Amino acid sequence: MLNKKTVDDLQVKGKRVLVRVDFNVPLIDGKITNDNRISAALPTIKKLVKDGGKVILCSHLGKPKGPDPSATLAPAAVRLSELLGQEVKFPADDAVVGENAKKAVSEMKDGDVILLENTRFRKEETKNDDAFSKDLASLADIYVDDAFGSSHRAHCSTVGVTKFVPVSAVGYLMEKEIQFLGNAVNNPERPFVAILGGLKVSDKINVINNLLEKVNTLIIGGAMAYTFMKAQGYGVGTSLVEEDKLGYALDMIQKAKDKGVKFLLPVDTVVVKEFKNDTEYKTVPTGGIEDGWMGVDIGEKTRGLFADAVKDAKTVVWNGPMGVFEFPNFAKGTIAVAAALAEVHGTTVIGGGDSAAAVIQMGFADKMTHISTGGGASLEFLEGIELPGVAAVQDK
Repeated sequence: MLNKKTVDDLQVKGKRVLVRVDFNVPLIDGKITNDNRISAALPTIKKLVKDGGKVILCSHLGKPKGPDPSATLAPAAVRLSELLGQEVKFPADDAVVGENAKKAVSEMKDGDVILLENTRFRKEETKNDDAFSKDLASLADIYVDDAFGSSHRAHCSTVGVTKFVPVSAVGYLMEKEIQFLGNAVNNPERPFVAILGGLKVSDKINVINNLLEKVNTLIIGGAMAYTFMKAQGYGVGTSLVEEDKLGYALDMIQKAKDKGVKFLLPVDTVVVKEFKNDTEYKTVPTGGIEDGWMGVDIGEKTRGLFADAVKDAKTVVWNGPMGVFEFPNFAKGTIAVAAALAEVHGTTVIGGGDSAAAVIQMGFADKMTHISTGGGASLEFLEGIELPGVAAVQDK
C-alpha cells in the first residue's frame, strides 16, 4: 500500500532534517489543554535524534493571517522538551526562517532539536508560494512529513518544500495513517462496515459515494440521518435537514440496493424541544417526530441495531458522532457505538475529528486498532482522494 520512502530508509547522521509535524494543539491562555498531537510525533523525532540527525521541526497552529503572539508555538516547544527529555530550542522568529532561526540551525549538533515558529506567521504558507518553500528548504538536507492532519492541504511546509529538498520521506505517524486508512478502504477484510455520523450530508457526499462501492454495510447516524429520513417521507419535526440533498439521499439508498449493501438508518430517535442538555426529552420511533421537536441522538433500539451490525465485522471505519455528544444526556448513542466497537475482534479505524475526541474522552482509545489524527485529511482519504502532502513525498 505504502510506496513512499519512510524514516527507516534514511541516513541522517550529521544531516539537517526538516520535519513537518502537526502541533496544532488546543490552547487556553497560552496553556496546552491536550498534547496528543505532540505525543503522536515522538516516535519519528526520537528515531531521528537517535540516528544523529539535526532535527528541525515546523508546524502551523490555528489560522493566524501573519505574526500573532496568541498563536506562537513557544508552549509546544516547552511541552515537547518535557516529553522528549531534552531541550528543544525555540528561536522566536516572526519570519519563521529569519536570522534567529538560521543562527540556531547553524549552531546545531547531531541529535539536537529545534522547533521553528508557526509557519502561518508567513502569509505565503497557505498559498504554497515558492519563496517561503525555498526558505524552509534552505535549512535542510532532508525533509520528513509526519503531519497527516495537514496532508490534505497543498502548503509550503507540506508540498512546496519538497521541490527544493533533495530527499523526502514520511514519518512513522504518517506511515501508520496511510496503512490503516488505506488498507481499511482499499483492501479490507470482510465483512466491512462503515459508520458515518455528524452534522451534514454535504460534508460526506463523496465519502458515502466512495464507501458504497466498498462496504458490506453502511450505517448512518447523527444529524445527517434526518435528511435521509425526510427524503423517504418520514416526519422529522425541526431536526436539521439539508433540503437540497433530499434527492441525493434517495439516490444513495437506491445505490446501496443496487450494490447489495445493507444500508442502516436509525429506527428510533431521542427528541427535544430546546437545544440544551437539561431539557425534557423522549424517544420516538422513526417517522414519529412531531412538529416542534428535534432529534438529538439515536434511540435505544437503534443502539442495539448498530451494535449488532458491527459485532461480526472484520473491518469497521467510523467517522462522526451519533448525536449531540457535547451534551452528556445526548451522548448515549455515541458512547454505545464506541462501546460496541471496543468489543469488535476485527480492525477498528476511527476517522479523526469528533469521533476520535469521543473515543478518547470515553476511555475506549486503547480498544481501537487505530485512531486517526486528521479529521479533514481522513475524510478526504475515505473519499478516495490522493492527498497532496502524501503525493509530494518521494516514492521508494
